[in-house]
This record gives sequence, structure tokens and C-alpha cells, in this order.
Amino acid sequence: MLYSEKVMDHFQNPRNVGKMDDADGVGEVGNAVCGDIMKIYLKVKDGIITDVKFNTFGCGSAIATSSMATEMIKGKRIEDALELSNKAVVEALDGLPAHKIHCSVLAEEAVKAAVKDYYDRNNIPYDPAMFPADCSNCENCSAKK
Repeated sequence: MLYSEKVMDHFQNPRNVGKMDDADGVGEVGNAVCGDIMKIYLKVKDGIITDVKFNTFGCGSAIATSSMATEMIKGKRIEDALELSNKAVVEALDGLPAHKIHCSVLAEEAVKAAVKDYYDRNNIPYDPAMFPADCSNCENCSAKK
């Protein structure tokens, strides 16, 4: 089978789908090559991500990685969301085909973009190096090949 049961479950029954009008941080990333666009919304209280939603325009892997990424950061401290890696998302989904790894990279980047937006809105200082400008630096990104 090309996709794991977990990938299929998160694609067919995505968690945390939706828009958040009163979000404390919003991150949107896209990949022009594959056409996937992910938007992540964060609600933060006392430094904890109390709610997270996503809207993704893309393939099943993009939807599944968005769903899993939101599940992995919900209830965590805002700074811990920065530790989320695309590899952790792939592992949590029991793997992705090599040509779909870029979807997990987008999920990681969308989360980081939302955290950065939260920091910017609240004048919280951070090291800009924590937030990659784009995915062209990612060694695993099959989208740029």
C-alpha cells in the first residue's frame, strides 16, 4: 500500500480543520511546484497553544500532514511548537512516499510561520534564524528537484 492507515485516516477524517477569525497567530505557506497551500491558525493562552486549526489546499498527503501537525502541537507551549520537525510528522503518520515528503516540510513551515506571526503580534523577541525564509534550503524537499 502506498499510504499508511494513519495517513489515510488523517486525510479522510482530518482533525482541527477550519478557520479561526480571532487567531493569535496565523501562518500560510505554499509550494508553487506542487500547488499545495497550508494555513495554520493558533490560539494561545498563557504561552500554551489552546486551539489550532488549519486550511489546506492540496493533495491527501498535504491534508494528512496538516492534520497530524496540528494534533502534535495542540496543548503544547508555543516555543515547543518550534521543535516540530517534518521528520516527526512523517514518523507520526507511519511514513510518506518519498515524493510526498515535501508536504511534511510545508506543515512544519506553516506551524513555524504561525508561531512567528504570534511573536510579531506580541512583540516577543526571537532569533530570525529560527524561521527559514522558504523551503529551498531543505535537503529532503523533493519539490525542488
